[in-house]
Amino acid sequence: MKKKTVVALDAMGGDNAPLEIVKGAVEAVNERDDIIVHLFGDEEQVRNELKKYTYPRDQIRLTHTGEVISVEESPAVAIKKKKDSSMVAGILSVKNGDCDAFISGGSSGAVLVGGQVLVGKEKGIKRAPLAPIIPNEKGVSLLIDCGANVDAKPEHLVQFAQMGSIYMKNIIGVENPRVGIVNIGAEETKGNALVKETFPLLKACPGINFIGSVEARDITKGIADVIVTEAFVGNVVLKMMEGVASTLISLIKEGMMSSTRSKIGALLVKPALKDTLKLFDATEYGGAPLLGLKGLVVKIHGNATSKETKHAIFQCVTFKEQKVNEKIREHLGIPAAPAAGE
Repeated sequence: MKKKTVVALDAMGGDNAPLEIVKGAVEAVNERDDIIVHLFGDEEQVRNELKKYTYPRDQIRLTHTGEVISVEESPAVAIKKKKDSSMVAGILSVKNGDCDAFISGGSSGAVLVGGQVLVGKEKGIKRAPLAPIIPNEKGVSLLIDCGANVDAKPEHLVQFAQMGSIYMKNIIGVENPRVGIVNIGAEETKGNALVKETFPLLKACPGINFIGSVEARDITKGIADVIVTEAFVGNVVLKMMEGVASTLISLIKEGMMSSTRSKIGALLVKPALKDTLKLFDATEYGGAPLLGLKGLVVKIHGNATSKETKHAIFQCVTFKEQKVNEKIREHLGIPAAPAAGE
């Protein structure tokens, strides 16, 4: 019998917790029987949400935690002191081998610190990047790094490219993923010191399909499957894309409702427009994994809905089934890690 994937879920993390987080967990187990979701959070609040739904009882577990890490707290201090928080308890369940993955919509800083300090990086991994899927006109790309390493070095970006290629091939199914580095021009001679030093290393790196520089305006055109950058630029790119998409959707809706004629037109184009906008919905692919750790830690948006939560759970199952961590170790020549808890 196939072993179920056990996903730890921070039920208290994010703006819509626990309502949307619990709903996402229920939707996930109602769709698939190969998942167990282990919720960490305030027992009374979580059970009150669970009472609203019908679901297979053996596929949802709950551990009570009495603390929550807020976005205002120092991530390092909170991870160290709040041992009874939903985030720390969930991350430790991965470190101890009780769960296969951890998901949170809580403090990004705390997720990053918790993942790297409590779960730990694989031996040989220099930095663990945060890697969200972003939509483009041809499908999706992986943006790596988007928030974990603002002081990255050239050798870090090379590893990001390698890990990103493995992820895109095994999770998204892109054969021979094209790798590009974010730059201010297409020429190899352009860019800051980091880009200029990294470019020839990527060019000479075996096992990745490096296509050169990618300007910001071309990211959404889908010319590369793996978009490599350090966290400062990556986070700006990500937030700008999200902001522009939100603004455009708002303006389109406003325009469609501006007159009787536009309302009639809106009814005619609604089905096609809905399908098009769905292509640009990154929540269909789950959250952003912190790659290069000894276990899987995934960050979802702070305002994540049940849909994003559900797809992040499915993402964790695929990650485990495709043995992404094992393939990263194999590709980078990293010795196999000891079993959890050893």
